[in-house]
Amino acid sequence: MFDVLALTATDILVLSGLAFLAGLVRGFSGFALSAVMMATAVVILPPVELIPVLWVLEAVASIMMVRGGLRDADRGIAAGLVLGSAVGAPIGWALTVSVSVMTSSMIALALIICLAGLQLSWVRLAFLATKPGLYGSGVLAGVVTGLAGIGGMIVALYTLSQDKPARVIRATLVIFLLFTSVFSAITMVAYGVFTGVSILRGVVLAAPIAVGVFLGKRLFNPRFEPYYKPTCLTLLIVLASVALIRVSL
Repeated sequence: MFDVLALTATDILVLSGLAFLAGLVRGFSGFALSAVMMATAVVILPPVELIPVLWVLEAVASIMMVRGGLRDADRGIAAGLVLGSAVGAPIGWALTVSVSVMTSSMIALALIICLAGLQLSWVRLAFLATKPGLYGSGVLAGVVTGLAGIGGMIVALYTLSQDKPARVIRATLVIFLLFTSVFSAITMVAYGVFTGVSILRGVVLAAPIAVGVFLGKRLFNPRFEPYYKPTCLTLLIVLASVALIRVSL
């Protein structure tokens, strides 16, 4: 089995632990599964091999969380972000031939850190509450996804800026990730990134992801709602900072 996966037993054990942690974060916050894995698991798998594995893991998490997402999500916001992202992603992929991935990643990550820090400081970003802000955030997320694969952080930043209950923010993120996974799958198939090995790796890591998501969902309850936004914004800053350091090395 290890030969088929092209991984050692230690690799699988470490990846399983990281998958559990990523699932725990996703179950509570509604996002950051891929960001957590990208920030940690790249020491074992290069990004090009990790991305299709993450698609499988995101699919597992989305299936587990979709019921609450359909019920509680702000569908207007989710639709606007999905449409904007669908427009922006091809632009991002097209720009990869002329723009440095490292430079674009560093700019996007620095922007996320600054804006998340402003929100933590209770600075209201009023322009995000407008229709142009909604669709613009979706397009930007799509472009950044095509360029650097971190568009989900942009969407999380947008939804966290809204004056909505935590359960609505979380559910909206779940719905966004569910629908954009379709576009991601089409893109990866077109670029030949999806392989039997990557799917099998995803299947092997599905169990620890599922356990993590289950426990993370249990952590999300009304008692902790006042801490949801600051926790998620802090998580964004930490993940973006780790990714920024890794990209700049």
